Amino acid sequence: MPIFNQAQTKGFSIANGEFNQDGKVIKIHSGEMHYERIPKEYWRHRLQMLKAMGMNTVATYVFWNYHEVAPGVWDFKTGNKNLAEFIRTAKSEGLYVILRPGPYACGEWEFGGYPWWLQNNSDLVIRTNNKAFLEACKSYLEHLSAEVKGLFSNQGGPIIMVQVENEFGSYVSQRTDINLNDHSAYKTAIYNMLKSTGFQEPFFTSDGTWLFEGGSVEGVLPTANGESNIENLKKQVDKFHKGQGPYMVAEFYPGWLDHWAEPFVKIGAEEIANQTKKYLDAGVSFNYYMAHGGTNFGFTSGANYNEESDIQPDITSYDYDAPISEAGWATPKFMAIREVMQKYSKTKLPAIPEKIAVTKFPNQLIKSSMDVLSWIKKEKAVVNDQPLTFEKLGQGHGYVLYRKRFTQPISGTLKIQGLRDFATVYVNGSKVGKLNRVFNKYELNVTIPFNGILEILVENMGRINYGAEIVHNTKGIIAPVMINEYEISGGWEMYKMPMNEVPPVKNETIKSGRPVLYESIVNIDKPADTFLDMSAWGKGIVFVNGHNLGRYWKVGPQQTLYVPGCWLNKGVNSIVVLEQLNENTQTQLTFTDQPILDKVNIETN
Repeated sequence: MPIFNQAQTKGFSIANGEFNQDGKVIKIHSGEMHYERIPKEYWRHRLQMLKAMGMNTVATYVFWNYHEVAPGVWDFKTGNKNLAEFIRTAKSEGLYVILRPGPYACGEWEFGGYPWWLQNNSDLVIRTNNKAFLEACKSYLEHLSAEVKGLFSNQGGPIIMVQVENEFGSYVSQRTDINLNDHSAYKTAIYNMLKSTGFQEPFFTSDGTWLFEGGSVEGVLPTANGESNIENLKKQVDKFHKGQGPYMVAEFYPGWLDHWAEPFVKIGAEEIANQTKKYLDAGVSFNYYMAHGGTNFGFTSGANYNEESDIQPDITSYDYDAPISEAGWATPKFMAIREVMQKYSKTKLPAIPEKIAVTKFPNQLIKSSMDVLSWIKKEKAVVNDQPLTFEKLGQGHGYVLYRKRFTQPISGTLKIQGLRDFATVYVNGSKVGKLNRVFNKYELNVTIPFNGILEILVENMGRINYGAEIVHNTKGIIAPVMINEYEISGGWEMYKMPMNEVPPVKNETIKSGRPVLYESIVNIDKPADTFLDMSAWGKGIVFVNGHNLGRYWKVGPQQTLYVPGCWLNKGVNSIVVLEQLNENTQTQLTFTDQPILDKVNIETN
């Protein structure tokens, strides 16, 4: 009998309104950080920071599109993608793990985690009770399940809970065009799919407290996002969980997300420390979203939208004003939380890990520069009567150059209502203006002579990751181009520029106003973390030794790009910048040892 009882209580469970680990009641004090947003070499450091803040758990999203890198091509091993190693590292640091597999994640991540090519299947409707979509979800969950097999708490691993979908209640409230029975069938299908593909109980859902009706699943613990009122929390959980807890705030926001051309959001340390104390006093479990944000490297940042702006792309930094900064530093907010947690802890918290070295390297001269439009036109063009979307061109991210020759002169108003998302427009090689979905600017005046060439370089600034508009997420030029109400069709040439690899940069003559690839060769004796100060530049992306650091844009609020020292070499380093606007020819790169994340320059858009 004692052996039988021991077997029954092994692992993590929810019983009698409490969380239990190996038969003992525990509270979850969790911090969210995403392995995808942290260089693998720094995973352990960031997890140790979390432990030093007083947490016993780490929560992480799994983004489907981060692992299915092309249709049917899966990667759970290279670079930051080794999820199982991240989970094992968390265990070795004495942390439980909360897994948030989606399939929908949100997280200010490109397309909320969905692969872009799902949109090419005309039979598939995302986030609905749709056969083609559910089949795609099942393939993802089967592959993910194989990676985390053996890592659940009842198997001796650190994973204590798995989330079902994410904030589905808010989607139900926004998609009133979908029958409630269909919404219910979808969330139930995802729940059943998680169980059938091998994910272990217990499960939970996560929604705003007033949205439990749409998001909760029968027999699954509902948790609240952003709920500071403990009575509200308990009342709603009781209503949907047989009159009992446990009570958990699955997203407790110590900071907030940030968009280009908008002020950087800050939340005071004292406010967060006080709310933490309230949860601790009430015995409420919680997960800081985010404890450490990290970085939207490459083309991974998503976007929102509102009534004023058709798209609000997220900045590259996912600093989030979180307790642990983008570069892994202990902030005053970290110290305030640590102080509160220490008062409630029966044991002394671990020492704060040593800060990773950060350096302001000397300015570096540009070695080579190359005209982008000339370079890309050496590739073979796709020709079609109408401009094609990125998706129809088989390209997920980056840029596409749309080119059209005119056999007759034309002048007037160029309208690209279907622009997704940012365009620089050229006539006979000279820039005539910018179009920009962020500022709802879709038209400008052009004069195109006989035998003239119109070129439109279009950038995907990240697919919408939240809300009803997530179903309208194709990129490029998605509707006819008009001049003076005439549809411009026939003979469109399209040059793909995904920028998934760094092109070799040749030194040649460049012209102001045309996009340029710049390269600097940097010799470093002692690699360390640093920041590239891009405030004197216009708009573009930066590669360091082949790593895409992400997007910069002079409108701010972000003016620097975080450069992890683990991506720098002792000796020779290549830094390549794609500068889209090139309003001023650049001669050097500037480094700093402090991030600039709160300087907005909207007037310079």
